[in-house]
Amino acid sequence: MTSSEDAIMQLRDVWKAYRVGDIITWALRGINLSVLRGDFISIMGPSGSGKTTLLNVLGLLDRPTKGKVYVDGLDVSTVSPDELARIRNRKIGFVFQQFNLVARMSVYENIELSLIPARVPAARRREMILRALKSAGGEVEWLTKKPTQLSGGQQQRVAIARALVNNPEIILADEPTGNLDRASASVVLRTFLKLNRGGQTIIMVTHNPEVANCTNKIYLISDGVITGIRTPSRGECIALEGNV
Repeated sequence: MTSSEDAIMQLRDVWKAYRVGDIITWALRGINLSVLRGDFISIMGPSGSGKTTLLNVLGLLDRPTKGKVYVDGLDVSTVSPDELARIRNRKIGFVFQQFNLVARMSVYENIELSLIPARVPAARRREMILRALKSAGGEVEWLTKKPTQLSGGQQQRVAIARALVNNPEIILADEPTGNLDRASASVVLRTFLKLNRGGQTIIMVTHNPEVANCTNKIYLISDGVITGIRTPSRGECIALEGNV
């Protein structure tokens, strides 16, 4: 097992239960997972297997019922809710299937939303927004546009820029290509690959083998249990077709 000193994130015997009335459902059952700094891993499994619950625990959005979550060796169960929120905001960026962009706001304003709670000065905000959009493969011309004026693939790159703008160490992506056509999905995956080559740690949930094959390691999950770890077939990565 990877030592906590080597891992940027680590789960030890994590269980997660949800209660509805008298019925208890275990979404996660004894998960052990170590994520190294600079990893690009994917989590695959059927609907209801616990993928999103696992991502929420990794993202510090949900506390486990049992077990330990470590971030940079820190047991996050020992910190206050406010400190937990600070760790999450400082270290983790989120990318979702639905983009979650505010339609009435410009691209600039959507990316800026992540900076406002930190009270970053306006001049510094613009610099950070431009850098994040460039890193996500976006264009400066998009900044004044509304999300509805962009394609799905372009909107997802804006969502990636929003996740990157605080310079987090970890990106968590929940089905980031699920609403995209094949060409747009390929562009988004190339963006992730570029970020990962630059040192970004990425954890991605996907149901698509061609997307998972772009990562360095595939974790298979079923009924809340990690059932296997697979080495990707990089020749079948949707972003690298014809370029491997």
